[in-house]
Amino acid sequence: MPVDGGPEPAERIVDGVARERDWMCQSFFDVRMMSAVMTTGKNRDRTAGRVQGPLQLTFSRSIDPVTAIEVPITRVTPTRVEDLATKQTEMGTKNIVPYGLYRGAGHFSAPLAAKTGVTSEDLQALWQAFEMMLEHDRAAARASMALRGLWVFSHSDAYGRAPAHKLLERVHVTPLGHTAARSYSDYKVTVDTDFPEGVTLTALVD
Repeated sequence: MPVDGGPEPAERIVDGVARERDWMCQSFFDVRMMSAVMTTGKNRDRTAGRVQGPLQLTFSRSIDPVTAIEVPITRVTPTRVEDLATKQTEMGTKNIVPYGLYRGAGHFSAPLAAKTGVTSEDLQALWQAFEMMLEHDRAAARASMALRGLWVFSHSDAYGRAPAHKLLERVHVTPLGHTAARSYSDYKVTVDTDFPEGVTLTALVD
């Protein structure tokens, strides 16, 4: 036992982990929103613990199979110093996808958000980031990427009024033709509106 009658060392470590974990959540948007594992070693006094964030995003998958194409390009400057004396340009490649429509899903837990301190301002920042994320990441191989739909299902109960998969199944993406899609107009996107009681839909991008 400690001489001064204070808490056991294990208690002090747990208190320190909780304090450091709370500080990380308060200080960093990505930690309180999307979780983090903050261990720095095997010693218990060198860890800030683990945060289970309320937001989880799935990997997006293309509605139809996509075809990757390799496009030849000309580099103005050779990449190797020893080639400078013999050539002024050289060939290179870029990989592109002529067109692809991808679908992904996100899940947000209000009870977990209460534990990590996520605020309504955090959610507004998240929606704005979704809407504008592709506007500042242009590149020659992906200059025309755009967010075509963003639908948010809200529940009147923090623990939910319906399973997530039941709501996601209400968003339908249907190809309109039998040829390879080359634009968004080659698909029809519809959303069923017969929602369970206590569930509302907000179309942030439609």
